Amino acid sequence: MPKQKPLHEDWIAVILAFAGILLILLGLRPAMPKFDWNHVSELGEKLTSTANLGRMGVLYLWMLGSLLIAFVLGGKKITAQLATGLLAIMLISMFAQVITGQAGVKDLGIEIVLFSLLLGLFISNVTGLPGFIKPALQTELFIKTGLVLLGTGIIFQELVKGGGLGVLQSVVVVFTVWYFTFWLCKKFRLDDEFRMMISSAVSICGVSAAIATSGAIEGDNKKLSHVISLVLIVAIPMMIFMPYVARWMNMPPEVAGAWLGGTIDTSGAVVAAGTLLGEEALKYATLVKFSQNVLLGIAAFLISVWWTYSKKEGNQAKPGLGTIWERFPKFVLGFIVVSLVFSFLLTPGLVKEVKGSIKDLQTCYFALAFACIGLETKFTDIFRMENGRPAMAFIIAQVFNILITLAMAYLVFGGILFGKL
Repeated sequence: MPKQKPLHEDWIAVILAFAGILLILLGLRPAMPKFDWNHVSELGEKLTSTANLGRMGVLYLWMLGSLLIAFVLGGKKITAQLATGLLAIMLISMFAQVITGQAGVKDLGIEIVLFSLLLGLFISNVTGLPGFIKPALQTELFIKTGLVLLGTGIIFQELVKGGGLGVLQSVVVVFTVWYFTFWLCKKFRLDDEFRMMISSAVSICGVSAAIATSGAIEGDNKKLSHVISLVLIVAIPMMIFMPYVARWMNMPPEVAGAWLGGTIDTSGAVVAAGTLLGEEALKYATLVKFSQNVLLGIAAFLISVWWTYSKKEGNQAKPGLGTIWERFPKFVLGFIVVSLVFSFLLTPGLVKEVKGSIKDLQTCYFALAFACIGLETKFTDIFRMENGRPAMAFIIAQVFNILITLAMAYLVFGGILFGKL
C-alpha cells in the first residue's frame, strides 16, 4: 500500500479545533486553573487545590492527545520526549497563569500570553533551552488551533446590533494604516515578507493578523516570531498609558473606547484598558476590536491572492484558483466556518453555555504557543534582527496608527460625521 501523504499543518489545526469544539458541545468542559491571590500566604492553597490540580491534569492530557493526533496526521515521529517536553511547556504557562492571578497584576489586565512569552525568553536566554523540550515546540500548530477557536467568539448578530460605525472606522483605519506601514517598511529596506506581516499586525489585529498573513504568504517562522514579540511588547505601554491620555484629553467615552479598540493589538489588553475608562468606553472598545477581527478572513484572502499573482516566476502562466486555494491559510477558513456556525446554527443559549470552556481552551493553546516563541527566541534578537529596522518600522507605524485611529474615532463616534450617538 502506498504511504499516506501527511496532512498540512493548517488542516491539522482545523481538525484539532473542530474536535475540541465538538467535545465541549458534547459536555466535556476543560477549564484553566484559577489562581486568584493577593499575598503569598494565599498562594499555597490555590496551588494545591484539588480543583486546580484536576483542571491542569485535564488540560495536559487534552494537549498531549492533540499533539499525538497532530504527529500521526503529520507523519512525524513520536517519542517519549513529546510528553516530557509538553509537561515543561505546560508548567511555564501555568506559572504565567499564577503571575496573572496576583491581584496587582490582575488589575493591570496583563494577559497570560505575555508572561508565557517572557518566561520562555528568560529560560532561552539565561539557562538555555533543554533538548528534551524541542519535540513539543509546536508554535504554529498551537497558534493556528487557537485562532480557529477564536472564531467562536465572532458572533455576527452582535456586530449588526452594535451598528456599522465600528466596521466603518475599522475599514478606513485598516486600509490607511496598512498602506502606510507597507510603504514605511520599504523605506526601511525590509523584505516583502516582513513588510506584509508587520503591515497586517499593526493595522488589523496584531498577532492573529500576523499569523494569518504568514500562512497566506508561506512566511519565515523566525520573522513571524519576531513580529509577534514586537506586538506583545509594544502593547504593554499602550495598554497602560492610553487610558490616562484619554482622560487627560477629556475624550467622550465612545471616542476613547473606539480609539483603544482600534489601536491596541491584543483583545485582553483592549478589555483591560477599556475597563479603566468605564462600561461605556469598554463597550465601544470591544465593538471596534471585534470589527477588526471580522476583517481577518477577508484580509487573509486578499493577501493570498495578491501574493500568488505578484510572486509568480518570470514567464510562468498566471496562477489559477487552484494556486490561490493552495496558498490560502486553511486555519482562517476554519475560523470563518466556526464563526458562521456559532452565529447562525447554534442557539444563543448553547453558545453562552459553552463559550467559557472554549475560551479557556483557546487561552491554553495561546499560552503554550507564546511560551514556545519565547523558548525559541533570543531576547537580544528582537532589537538586533536586521539592525533593529523591523522594530523601528513597527514602532513608527504604531504611532501613525494611534494618530489616525484617534482622528477617525472623533469623526465617526465623536459626532462630527454622524451627530451624537
